[in-house]
Amino acid sequence: MERPAWAPRNIDISVPSVARIYDFYLGGSHNFEADREAARKAMEFAPGLPKTMQANRAFLRRAVRFAADEGITQFLDIGSGIPTFGNVHEVAQSARPGARVVYVDHDPVAVAHSQAVLEGNPDAGVVAADLRKPQEILSNAEVQGLIDLNRPVALLLVAILHFVEDADDPYGAVAELRDALAPGSLLVLTHASYEGMPLPPERAEGAVDVYKDIRNPLIMRSREEIARFFEGYDMVEPGLVSPPRWRPDSATWNPDDEDPWAFAGFAGVGRSA
Repeated sequence: MERPAWAPRNIDISVPSVARIYDFYLGGSHNFEADREAARKAMEFAPGLPKTMQANRAFLRRAVRFAADEGITQFLDIGSGIPTFGNVHEVAQSARPGARVVYVDHDPVAVAHSQAVLEGNPDAGVVAADLRKPQEILSNAEVQGLIDLNRPVALLLVAILHFVEDADDPYGAVAELRDALAPGSLLVLTHASYEGMPLPPERAEGAVDVYKDIRNPLIMRSREEIARFFEGYDMVEPGLVSPPRWRPDSATWNPDDEDPWAFAGFAGVGRSA
């Protein structure tokens, strides 16, 4: 198996990674055959997964623009994955020049590629760390150098919490991050769910099993379970909804024009009091 020049030397390219599978769904080029194979296997059960991921990214861009319009100039994107077209620092810094962005991921390819993309951008950085250890993120020198925790921050947890098992206490991690951020901070979140998927759960389970097989279990939570992540936040209108329904770009937007797979899972934004 040939190792591309951009692949860090210390990674096993025969082991699939969630960040690189996501990159493949979005049409990116920073993935290996093992990632593509896992993605294609999942798509045998859930063929619309790329559409679901694209709807996630589109929501992310709208939410970042919303945060910038609300006056937020600091963005902490945990589980950021591999930067693709229209990523957070591009959207935030075009809306608010000088906006500061820190990407956090534990995938070495995501981190290495982010470093390459951000070279020469003094207002953006990347950190190798894990959502399950919030203190490691908050005390990181790069995070502290770019983010002032005494001012509101947009905390982005997009398509990441469904990879954190209940045993690892995702609710505790989100609460710990909430408590560390200044009042008026925003939580921007998406999460996978069987609700909204245009096929029965027993069929979708086949795709979930693929993630289990690569030791990255995909935890499908109900709308109610996802809403619990927003404890301590006031929901921004229209609340917790499927991604395309969150503040669509156009007043003439019509849900019938969307691919049904775009409506899988939930997205929302909350503001801390």
